[in-house]
Amino acid sequence: MYKTTEITSAEIASDNPVHQRLLFPYVEAAKIVRGKVLEIGCGWGRGLELLTKAADHYTGIDKNEELIQSLRQEYPQSTFIQANIPPLSGLADNSFDYIVTFQVIEHIQNDDLFIKEAFRVLKPDGTLLLTTVNRLFSLTRNPWHVREYTADELKNLILRYFPKVDTRGIHGNGKVMTYYEQNKKSVEKITRYDVLNLQHRLPRWMLQVPYDLLNRLNRNKLLEQDGLAAEIQYTDYVVTNTPAGSLDFFYLAQK
Repeated sequence: MYKTTEITSAEIASDNPVHQRLLFPYVEAAKIVRGKVLEIGCGWGRGLELLTKAADHYTGIDKNEELIQSLRQEYPQSTFIQANIPPLSGLADNSFDYIVTFQVIEHIQNDDLFIKEAFRVLKPDGTLLLTTVNRLFSLTRNPWHVREYTADELKNLILRYFPKVDTRGIHGNGKVMTYYEQNKKSVEKITRYDVLNLQHRLPRWMLQVPYDLLNRLNRNKLLEQDGLAAEIQYTDYVVTNTPAGSLDFFYLAQK
C-alpha cells in the first residue's frame, strides 16, 4: 500500500508529520460537508471515517484498483470507482453537494479539465474543497508532481469555471515550523551535491526512485534526531485567510 513516500503512511513513524498535515484538512472538511460527497483521489482512505460520517452518501474515486477493491470491502455502504481522471466519466452533471480533493491536483496533467469536470458534476450551489502544496514552501522538486502552484495561480485556475473562491491556507504552529526548518536544512545538505541541477533538468520518471530513497532516509534521520517528528498532531495545524504564506492551500469554490 505504501510503495512511495508520496503515499504517506499513518503507520510509519517517520511519516507522522506529513500524515498529520494531510489528515488535518479532512478534520476541517468533516465540519463542512453533508449530503452527497465525492472524493477525487481517495487513496487508501485517510479521511474516510470522517467523511462517511458527515455525508449522507460518499463516493470515492482513485486510479489504484487494489486500493479501491479493499475500500469496497471495508465500506460497503459507500461507492468506489476505479478510474484515471480527468474526465469524471460516468458521473452525471449536477450530482454532488460537495467534492473533496486533497493533494491531488498537483498530480494531474490536464488541471484545467480537472477543475472543469469538478464544476460539471457539482450541484448548483455545490462546493469544491481542494488542497495542494504551496510551491513557495517546497524544499526541492517533487518528481511525483506534474506542477505546483502559488496562491494566485491556483485561484486564477479555479476562477476559470467557479464564480467564487474562498482562499484559505493551512499553517503550522511553532512545533511544525521547527520541524519544517530542520527538514529544510537536512534537504539542503543533500541537494548541495546536485551541482548540475539535475533535479530540474532530468525527466520526472528518472528522479522518482532516488527521490523516494533519499526522502525516506531523510525522514528517518529527522525522527531519530530529537523525536519531534513523532510528537506532531493534526491539532498543530490551523486554517487561516493568508494562503500565500501557508504550507498548503485550502480553497473552497462554490458553483
